[in-house]
Amino acid sequence: MFVDSHCHLDFPDLASNLDELLRNMIDNQVTHALCVSVNLTDFPRVLALAKAHDNLFASVGVHPDYENLDEPDARQLEQLADHPKVIAIGETGLDYYRLKGDLEWQRERFRQHIRAARASKKPLIIHTRSAAEDTLRIMREEAADQIGGVMHCFTESWEVAQQAIEMNFYISFSGIVTFKNATALKDVARKTPLDRMLIETDSPYLAPVPYRGKLNQPAFVRHVAEEIARLRDTDLEAVATATTENFFRLFKATRSNYHTVH
Repeated sequence: MFVDSHCHLDFPDLASNLDELLRNMIDNQVTHALCVSVNLTDFPRVLALAKAHDNLFASVGVHPDYENLDEPDARQLEQLADHPKVIAIGETGLDYYRLKGDLEWQRERFRQHIRAARASKKPLIIHTRSAAEDTLRIMREEAADQIGGVMHCFTESWEVAQQAIEMNFYISFSGIVTFKNATALKDVARKTPLDRMLIETDSPYLAPVPYRGKLNQPAFVRHVAEEIARLRDTDLEAVATATTENFFRLFKATRSNYHTVH
């Protein structure tokens, strides 16, 4: 059994085909998926998906790439997270790759999310790109280790992974780990302890080999697990079991009966 710890099923490319995607999950033994919020305008759509399906969950947060918004504060995020199907705060973090200039607003937004996570006692989903040093610094300054969470779609170095793990975070691998040129990331996947690892699709983006370049979907998360098993020279069941148990331990999510999902 597999769990997709990060997807965007509310995005139009996927939402228009939801029934088929849910069937494909069943066919590939993907039992649950976490639908991740990227802005508060669309959050009701994310929550509605989670409420409508026993095996889907939601998060609430504002992605660092979204500029010129009414900035969320910790109290607002905490209030929105007050629903049993909302199991995480995020995705949040820093992205210095897509946006340039004075990004202090990004750092302040990140701080608000960490404070909301601590207040709501729900873990963080952290996005970091070209910003690892500041991401880790703010995590320390805001005591993110007190609540923990996941470094989603991880693409940083092993050194960054180690520091995150020391702060009570899990490392989540996406389809990128299946790409031939992702040599350094494959090494991180070999070194990350199985009890600190999650798998995800980040669909509709980053489809794994053999679907690279196509529209991604939660069913494809098993290919991420297969590559990690190959890299670690272990059996697929060990990766599937560990990452599934890690998901439910981290997010304290209620397991639906898999057979009732059919």
